[in-house]
Amino acid sequence: MRRTTFPLTIAAVAGMALLAGCSTSAGTGFGADSASSEPVTFICSPQEEWCQLIAAEFTKVSGIPANYVRLSGGEAVARLSATGETPEFDAWFGGGAEGHLAADEGGYVEPYVSPNADVIADEYKDADGRWTGVYVGALSFCSNTDVLDEIGADAPTSWNDLLDLKYKSNIAMAHPGTSGTAYQALWTQVEIDDGDQDEALAYFGKLHSNILQYSKSGSAPGQMAGRGEVATGIIFAQDCQKFINEGFTNLTTTFPEEGTGYEVGAVSLIKNARNPEGAKAFIDWSLTAEAQDLAATVGSYSVPTNPNAKITDDMVDFDDLNLVHADIDAAGAARNELTTRFDTEVAPAPKE
Repeated sequence: MRRTTFPLTIAAVAGMALLAGCSTSAGTGFGADSASSEPVTFICSPQEEWCQLIAAEFTKVSGIPANYVRLSGGEAVARLSATGETPEFDAWFGGGAEGHLAADEGGYVEPYVSPNADVIADEYKDADGRWTGVYVGALSFCSNTDVLDEIGADAPTSWNDLLDLKYKSNIAMAHPGTSGTAYQALWTQVEIDDGDQDEALAYFGKLHSNILQYSKSGSAPGQMAGRGEVATGIIFAQDCQKFINEGFTNLTTTFPEEGTGYEVGAVSLIKNARNPEGAKAFIDWSLTAEAQDLAATVGSYSVPTNPNAKITDDMVDFDDLNLVHADIDAAGAARNELTTRFDTEVAPAPKE
């Protein structure tokens, strides 16, 4: 099994040259003169509140109108594929980096190395600029303690715990074909099984009988657990914490002892963007500490990649977790084939 327990370096103290690399034309502090008059339209994969806030705040600080469409990771790749060489979007914000690499594989991403990427740790950015990390989140089990008591189960602390018959029809997860969260869970099993995709799919084949529902959205299983519809949802820990803070106080977060995967949520430039300069300005801004600090204000407790951004008590301490090694390039290259196999060998993707 390939895994690591390294401490993430995103909390290290960096220099104060946070915005030194930004160009300062058009009075925006971000991007070039031509960016200020044309709107930027971006795909946004995090939760709705965060998407709304970053669109509004980017416009406030840059003067560039911003619009977004919220799409999960799998939906984003599919939408980009459908539009081909005439994309609707200028940039993609959020969602796992492996999704951005899958989009790059299809020819939908234009490499862009932002001057603000200098402060981002190397493990959270692509050297060629195909994607740059804006946040990091760890997979977790988000469980309803009341339902656990009803079925006579403890909060799961391993992937194998989820196979217990006590959990029959009491687990929810998203489908990896539509959700970056679920694909991270699938790829985590690949890594735990030393790269054996057949073994990973076999695990989910066993888990299938305990799954009540495959959602399209990665965070939806946590809401299902909060409402008592299932005992456990497989989601990112920051989403479970958000639901706890919003009133689902019967939820508890646990992590698998064999190792848990982590997502590097990324931002990228769309190839043939209608407003490439505006998109670059948006990417530059999204990498600043000020932009990344916005997430926690709307209950998105992923860990920021900018070392000058604030770390709150609601964020996961990665030093406490057994993290499964994330080969992001391999995960991105395998995404289309692996999700297709999941669709045919384990469960079909949910329909509209």
